Amino acid sequence: MKGLGREIRGKVEDDARVKGDVVVEDGSVVKDGAYTEGPTYIGRDAVVGPNCYLRKNTVLEKNVKIGNAVEVKNSIVSENTNIGHLSYVGDSVIGENCNFGAETKVANLRHDEENIKVNNKGREVDTGRRKLGTIMGDNVKTGINTSINCGVKIGSGENTRPGEEVMEDK
Repeated sequence: MKGLGREIRGKVEDDARVKGDVVVEDGSVVKDGAYTEGPTYIGRDAVVGPNCYLRKNTVLEKNVKIGNAVEVKNSIVSENTNIGHLSYVGDSVIGENCNFGAETKVANLRHDEENIKVNNKGREVDTGRRKLGTIMGDNVKTGINTSINCGVKIGSGENTRPGEEVMEDK
């Protein structure tokens, strides 16, 4: 993201705020009440907001939809993915064609101040990171009010039920 620069080719509505090195590609709309701080990249035909927060080091690829009252931080959100209202995504990689039901939350920090560990071929591996959200494949759908624990991987095509707590890889 270093050296991204600032280029606004899409539409930023009057009551939206775009601060720092932010790219808004053609056909994209940053709606009123959205606050975006760079470096952030908003791909072609994306819709951001209203009333959401895109924090530093966020990449939204082509045709991504970010709903009302959503916060995204330090994450990559791949093409054609919708993150529904009242959701949080931090320190994550989200695949293509995913749909987050309303109030889906991704945990990205252990409260015991230990590093996040992930499962790799049946072995627990220390990531060396205090913050890591989820790594999600393509075509994943979460039910409303889903909670995803830090470091959890969700494979392509998986779904969650409304209110589900995802505590291990799925």
